[in-house]
Amino acid sequence: MVKKNYTIVIAEDHQIVRQGLCSLLNGSDDLEVVGEAGDGLETIRCILETEPDLLLLDLNMPKMSGISVILEVKRKCPQTKVLALTMHKEEDFILQAFQAGADGYCLKSAGHEELLLAIESVLSGKHFVSPEISGTVLEGYLDDRKTIRKRSSWETLTQREREVLKLVGEGYQNKEIADYLCISIKTVEKHRANIMEKLDLHTASALTAYAIEKGIVTR
Repeated sequence: MVKKNYTIVIAEDHQIVRQGLCSLLNGSDDLEVVGEAGDGLETIRCILETEPDLLLLDLNMPKMSGISVILEVKRKCPQTKVLALTMHKEEDFILQAFQAGADGYCLKSAGHEELLLAIESVLSGKHFVSPEISGTVLEGYLDDRKTIRKRSSWETLTQREREVLKLVGEGYQNKEIADYLCISIKTVEKHRANIMEKLDLHTASALTAYAIEKGIVTR
């Protein structure tokens, strides 16, 4: 890397993990943590305030999913690189992250050396994928995913519907969801109705269980 003192924002909802990452990255000669965030909305605010070189992002964030955060960061601050740091090895998560604009995907099971390599690769303009899941990514992108297969119920949900589902799963009421997403309560109700129809689930508890199963809400 040529530039000195790359700036980084860490988005991770577990404070003890954030503290460990801050300690590791600030211990490097050319990396400086300039912001921390514990949920998706806070992450966006922090990115707009600091305009960092890199966002180190946990995909499982409260209030706003990591995928939604990537989309918003790339729209509002396209020069910021995004490295997903997550426990998810599933193809859906990996492909969604890259389709949203992620520059790298690193598993939380990685050691310090792999994480620093991932950061260096992304900051230098390269893509990074943890070796453990590189085969999954290759299979997903071969032939531009032209294999014909039936779409799952999850895949029929729009990004906004997934955001609403996440907030429902976290226990927020329609008015709170409307406030978080800056939309009307009527629009939230419409999204919820669409979600229930697409998933064939008709109670808040069933939606919560589904959100937990898909890994967008943790309990």
